[in-house]
Amino acid sequence: MKRFKLLLDIEKEEKWLNEQLQEGYRCTNISGLGVYTFEKTGERYVMRLDYQDNLSKEELDEYKGIYEDFGWNYMKGSRLSGIKYWQKEEDGRNEIFSDRQSKGNYYKRLMRYSFWLGTLSLAFAFMLYSDIDLYHQGLWGMEGRLFWVALLFETPFVMLKLAPVILAVVFANSYFKSYRKYSMLVEK
Repeated sequence: MKRFKLLLDIEKEEKWLNEQLQEGYRCTNISGLGVYTFEKTGERYVMRLDYQDNLSKEELDEYKGIYEDFGWNYMKGSRLSGIKYWQKEEDGRNEIFSDRQSKGNYYKRLMRYSFWLGTLSLAFAFMLYSDIDLYHQGLWGMEGRLFWVALLFETPFVMLKLAPVILAVVFANSYFKSYRKYSMLVEK
């Protein structure tokens, strides 16, 4: 079974993947374009996602070795940077981050990830909007039915033009959610 899902929030993606596992579908492949491949299984699995900054080949091998020693299977992830996908059979030890410090470090990495992607989206938006109009200039001079047809036709293109700003807002929201969770860990 293949499913397409575009998720920008790492915690929502992990939750969705685990919901699929609870329904009896084990993840076998994840493409970079949001296509997830699942197979029906009788075993219970759990999936965890982690974000890591640039890792050298040795650091990646050590990172993978530590988790594989605890029964986790490395599914996907870039060596240079990004989200790492881990899956294993449920055995009662289903958390990757077992103490407050490692969970706090995880939220700090998520904040850095969200900050840089949001900043890049915002920078792209400023470059994109410096010399273009969102709607065609002649649209506002139209009347009646022609105006409404043109407005409805152009609105999807406007939404596409606004995508970098929307992404910046999504990543800002992710940053503040991670910051709030990190702050709660530090305060305890």
